[in-house]
Parts: sequence; structure tokens; C-alpha cells
Amino acid sequence: MLVGFMVSRTGRWLRILAGAGMVLGGLSSSSPRGSVVALAGLGPLLAGALDLCLLGPLFGHPIRGAEVRRSLGLPAELRLFKTRYEQLSPRARMLLH
Repeated sequence: MLVGFMVSRTGRWLRILAGAGMVLGGLSSSSPRGSVVALAGLGPLLAGALDLCLLGPLFGHPIRGAEVRRSLGLPAELRLFKTRYEQLSPRARMLLH
């Protein structure tokens, strides 16, 4: 359940925003502890942006987000931004080609 949320679009955005907040907050404090927080924030930021689930192997899943989604029965390809094309019906998509 947790891994499924983490590889979803919402989970990826949450990890990116949390990591960016940690990096910005750590750098703005200008202290050694802040630098450590900024470095720790790079983990969730990069994992969300690169579609990696670092907790996946702990729960018996692969580390790549597409493989986790495929093993959970979710659509393997999941972009961070929902495009207008994705919102169209399958018939309307067919007519665009």
C-alpha cells in the first residue's frame, strides 16, 4: 500500500516537494546541520524525479517505479505532468493519429 502510493503521481510529487523543501530549508539556515538536512533532502528529491522507490526493496518490490507499478497491476508509464492527450477518451486519441 505504501509503495503503491509512493510510485503514484501524487506520491512522486510529494517526495519531490518534500525533498526540495528540505534542500531549501537546509541551505537557508547556513549552519552545518542545515547542510546535512540539505544533503538528506537530495534523496527524496532525486528519487521522485527519477521515478525510483528507495523503500521498494524493503517490501519485496523492485527499485524502479515502472516495474513496481507493473507488479502491482497499475499502468507502468506514469508521467509527472498530466497532459491534455491523457485526458482524452480512447476514441478521441485514435482520431488524433
